[in-house]
Amino acid sequence: MSVEHKIYEMHAEQCKIFTSPKRLEIIDLLRTGEKSVNDLSAYIGIRQSNVSQHLAILREKGVVAPRKEGNTTFYQITNSKILEACRLMREVLLERLEENSRIAETVKMR
Repeated sequence: MSVEHKIYEMHAEQCKIFTSPKRLEIIDLLRTGEKSVNDLSAYIGIRQSNVSQHLAILREKGVVAPRKEGNTTFYQITNSKILEACRLMREVLLERLEENSRIAETVKMR
């Protein structure tokens, strides 16, 4: 298997992580710094056990890293390039929404 082929496989596998809106929200919340499961649960409005499941997937794939402090585990993003990639994708989606809105207005005016 070529290096390029291996990179494509790794890329596809990594992108699977970003198919959950809740995981994307967790990543976005961690943009401002580390947070505990309790913090994330309160921000997102889902049970701690559900947040923990999402964090386990993100941790397994190297997106977040845990840090224990007493009985509390805090999570942070492992590489700021992950945040940059999410930001760029968000910009693409916002541009698409704006374009769709312009198209809808044009059609409505007819």
